[in-house]
Amino acid sequence: MTALAECLQRYQGRIEGVLERRLPPAGAGATTRLHAAMRYSVLGGGKRLRPILVYATGEAFDAPLERLDAGAAAVELMHVYSLVHDDLPAMDDDDLRRGRPTCHRAFDEATAILAGDALQALAFGVIADDDASGVPATARLEMIRLLAHASGTSGMAGGQAIDLEAVGRTLTVEALEDMHRRKTGALIEASILLGATAAGVHGGHELDALRAFGAEIGLAFQIQDDILDVIGDPAQLGKTTGMDASRRKPTHPGTLGLGGARVRAAELRERAVLALAPLGARAAMLVELARFIVDRTH
Repeated sequence: MTALAECLQRYQGRIEGVLERRLPPAGAGATTRLHAAMRYSVLGGGKRLRPILVYATGEAFDAPLERLDAGAAAVELMHVYSLVHDDLPAMDDDDLRRGRPTCHRAFDEATAILAGDALQALAFGVIADDDASGVPATARLEMIRLLAHASGTSGMAGGQAIDLEAVGRTLTVEALEDMHRRKTGALIEASILLGATAAGVHGGHELDALRAFGAEIGLAFQIQDDILDVIGDPAQLGKTTGMDASRRKPTHPGTLGLGGARVRAAELRERAVLALAPLGARAAMLVELARFIVDRTH
């Protein structure tokens, strides 16, 4: 097993346990169905890339994993909330997510809306309530700010709004990349900054390097997703392929061609790796993750 594979396995195993503990129990009572929908959506698999980036960044600065758990859980909860809502009939109207029926198909549309709302609230609560980890309150406040900024109109929600308005239209490459930097890239960049902040990195050239790395690799991730929607194996991806084209959504393969999209993703990966140069050897795992993000098949 390679060092990267070992690292992914270790981080993925850890975040599963953290999420299990932070989610409300299945239990019984008035909110049983809501809790079940939340747990179904979060614990149903996934790459866990965003928590992995939190852990890898924090460990690059010698932070123990206990200090990083809250940020890792919060960003995954926020990500899953976005997936639950994106899959709704009013958005992308998807039936399959991570190889299983989407939340609104497994439960119902109203429950899915509430599950997404509750996961978003829980994401902020996980950081705010993290008193025992040793992360100072001022750092946790900054982490809440980072997550809010990445999730709002300048980030994920704004990108989704642009995406909905862009259906059937032709966007310039610049406009397309602005949409994707918001919709997908902002939360990936935030994952890296959450790990750094929890580890005690609060400014200077190191944080600038990480911010630049996150911006480039976040966009590269979305381009590779666009590519996989064209050439990927649905069994590996756990979702239906070809949906972007069928919905007439602007994508990098549609705008640049498949070859051009691959070139752009590789260019962004190299720019991301170059951005990490000021960190030296401590950034080795982040470099490996950058390559993994662009080379992945699911």
